[in-house]
Amino acid sequence: MKATFAAGCFWHVQEEFSKIDGVTNTVAGYMGGDIENPSYEQVCSHKTGHAEVCQIEFNPEKVSYRELLEAFWKMHDPTQKNRQGADVGEQYRSAIFYHSERQKEQALESMKKEQEKRTKKIVTEILPAKEFYKAEEYHQHYLKKKGLRVC
Repeated sequence: MKATFAAGCFWHVQEEFSKIDGVTNTVAGYMGGDIENPSYEQVCSHKTGHAEVCQIEFNPEKVSYRELLEAFWKMHDPTQKNRQGADVGEQYRSAIFYHSERQKEQALESMKKEQEKRTKKIVTEILPAKEFYKAEEYHQHYLKKKGLRVC
């Protein structure tokens, strides 16, 4: 099964999801915009509408979509609009791109539960998955390649 999340810099998001047992593949890329096959430079120009995302393939017998949602909420601050820490711009927004109505329902339910734990308003977008564009190869598993731990 597939899941797609935007939670700031895709390097960090890919690294975090890669550690979860049952996640069989992660790919850094772009989703949510209007330009076909955008480059990193185009996405950073703030003119494409794309978010940096991590598309995940997972085995639902080992990890549920709900568990992936729990990990998503923990790995970033969903109350920051169009940024995560020092990374600023709409490409760093918080978003869940759902691939089915069931994923949409679970994402909405999960966000409601997460909001009950917080005082600040969650700004995470929950949107239908659009065309996924794989990021350039040098972005794939970037942190692991560089021996780094954070974006």
